[in-house]
Amino acid sequence: MNLTIAYLYYNLLNLYGENGNIKILKKALENQGINVMIKFLDVTDKLDFNNYDLIYMGSGNYEALELIINELKKYKKDIKKYIENNKYFLITGNSIDIFGKYILKDGKKINGLDIFDYYIKIEDISIIDKALFKTKLIEEKIIGFERRNSLMFNNNYDFFDVIDGASKNILVEKEGVKYKNFYATYLIGPFLIRNPFFLEYFIKSLVLNKNKDFKFKEFNLNFEKQAYNNYLSYNYGIIKSE
Repeated sequence: MNLTIAYLYYNLLNLYGENGNIKILKKALENQGINVMIKFLDVTDKLDFNNYDLIYMGSGNYEALELIINELKKYKKDIKKYIENNKYFLITGNSIDIFGKYILKDGKKINGLDIFDYYIKIEDISIIDKALFKTKLIEEKIIGFERRNSLMFNNNYDFFDVIDGASKNILVEKEGVKYKNFYATYLIGPFLIRNPFFLEYFIKSLVLNKNKDFKFKEFNLNFEKQAYNNYLSYNYGIIKSE
């Protein structure tokens, strides 16, 4: 089985070492006997969405996001079609802002791709903290780190429920965007390395969407799971039974 992952835009959206998500995805998929091709694409590359099984985007500064929005606008119909056809997006960090209606920053309105109805306000606040979330997709809690000064409004497709962290302190109860196979969260970390149980869920969903008869081997994520359990125990007193 072959899978192709498009990493947009790897040279601009790796602010917090988010390429770690690509590395763990490739490793875990290859351990299942799957041939993985990573397309490292920049703003000069032409995109053909028919060639990708998964599109990944990480964190960047807002100058980069504005440049990327302008580049992706010509692919808006392709992006909508890709999402509606149940193909996979994974978005971590502030690239989530790109897909909304607009971003308000320093009195300036930056029009987004308008894929979803939410909009973003860049505020004089600092959301910088470890985070503990939950999701209906898996039993295990979600961990990570928040580092942003943006707030999302009018989001009808939240991904996580906030349990603890800076978001909770400013009365934010929901986080991220989950619609069909579009997954987006502000969490950095890298997100997939810190959440091996979600990684398993995500890989199974991605692979079975392409081949419903695929037979999985046991995932070799013991080190990542131990680190996850140690983190929960140390920071929140949560002991997970094996």
